[in-house]
Amino acid sequence: MPPTDATAGTGPAAARQGSACHPADNTGTRHSPFGRFTVEDDDPDSEDTLDLELPAEFLALRAGGTAGLLGRLDAWGPVTTPVGSFQLVPLRIDQDLPLVHRWMNEPAVADFWELAGTPKRTEDHLRAQFHGDGCCAPCLGVLDGTPMSYWEIYRADLDPLARHYPARPHDTGLHLLVGEAIDRGRGRGSALLRAVADLVFDRRPACARVVAEPDLRNTPSIAAFLTAGFRFAGEIDLPGKRAALMIRDRLLRDLL
Repeated sequence: MPPTDATAGTGPAAARQGSACHPADNTGTRHSPFGRFTVEDDDPDSEDTLDLELPAEFLALRAGGTAGLLGRLDAWGPVTTPVGSFQLVPLRIDQDLPLVHRWMNEPAVADFWELAGTPKRTEDHLRAQFHGDGCCAPCLGVLDGTPMSYWEIYRADLDPLARHYPARPHDTGLHLLVGEAIDRGRGRGSALLRAVADLVFDRRPACARVVAEPDLRNTPSIAAFLTAGFRFAGEIDLPGKRAALMIRDRLLRDLL
């Protein structure tokens, strides 16, 4: 069994087709962490599967941005975890770009995020996360006062993913990369995945499930999700990778 720690590969491989959360840029390219894909044996007529027509809640809250659709992540505050005091801090591109760019060029990160290259490439990806009417909140993960991870918390029910798995209202997705090699392979990833999922449940009472899609090749990441209380819900085909659909259920949070 590989080490039960999330490595870098729980994020999108590249820019994908668009959605309410990930609109087109001025070149016509649409940004999304998923794009169009299918879940094996998925029933497109399942009453749990949402059509991505904009719900009334979205139309009412889009003017509020991230604070309306995800809540104020800057007010979620720090939490105590087995590996230290942890807090999600909303990303500030002007200040945080050099750090995230360096992480994106770490080999273990680049293998799965596929965003290595110039600062402009990283900046384009980060800015795209802010252009989705509050569906996605990019954050730094700060452990004992030190930034050590990058997170994307997003409304999975308003993402293209909702077309291809039995989504439910308020499903919340996450992407994660652990930036520093010293923080990988030590159980920190699984501890933080559990902590962030618990934060979502505590701060978003309407959310019943947290979802993620690590690359199937990234066995340490999948092991970390399992250790963090997620269950394996099937394999999915994404542009550029085959992924494991991982789900953590509110009802099982105290059992797994």
